Amino acid sequence: MNAALPTTAPAAVQPLLSVTDLHVSYGKIDAVRGVSLRVAPGEIVTVIGPNGAGKTTLMSAIMGVLPSRGAIQIARSSGELAAPGDDIGGRVREGLALVPEIRALFGSMSVEDNLRLGAFRFRREARAQHDAALEEVFTIFPRLKERRRQEACTLSGGERQMLALGRALMGRPRLLMLDEPSLGLAPLIVRDIFRTIAGLRERGVSILLVEQNARAALKVADHAYVLELGQVAMQGKASDLADDPRIIDAYLGMQGRHQAMLST
Repeated sequence: MNAALPTTAPAAVQPLLSVTDLHVSYGKIDAVRGVSLRVAPGEIVTVIGPNGAGKTTLMSAIMGVLPSRGAIQIARSSGELAAPGDDIGGRVREGLALVPEIRALFGSMSVEDNLRLGAFRFRREARAQHDAALEEVFTIFPRLKERRRQEACTLSGGERQMLALGRALMGRPRLLMLDEPSLGLAPLIVRDIFRTIAGLRERGVSILLVEQNARAALKVADHAYVLELGQVAMQGKASDLADDPRIIDAYLGMQGRHQAMLST
């Protein structure tokens, strides 16, 4: 009887971002408690949960905007996980980019100037390289090219979200963190934004997505975490959570059909 051939388990994918036992406090209030998550290269990971669950606080701590306790590690080009430093600059240098809920655009500056500011970490590169990055953003968001000379304050809500995304992409991020990208947008614009997010994954951009539109977020993501009262209540494949009765009851419910339309 022939001996069975030895089998080798597939190697685990090295995460691009690893967060372990993260705690964030506002005075005596613990907003985030013991959260751990991972984002693999080329993956979209979403964090969903109710208002006040700590989602934005989590993103701010990962970016270095808020002080935290725990381990935040980012994979270097060598593949080794290492702490990025305690300041925002350390995160930016390692290729993290955050698009905040408020978008934080410079309203009196033109669309093009806002975009060029996003390439600040590559300020020593030749202008031709910045121009190439700008044209790539215009390929993703043709409407921004049409409005490149307009002041940012004259744009619609959807156009401002495109500009905020485009500015972050100018920094050629390895990990793009999006905080409520669909907030306050019309349904058709929400659909376009989620199509863009899915397209960015095809371009090799890893994404950490905080989103209240749970149905759309779970449809576009690979992996999902459910945050409740500052802690991870559930996690797993996004497609599995989208079909979980607990998730449907708590986050999808009667709005599920409408949200599904926005994600296709």
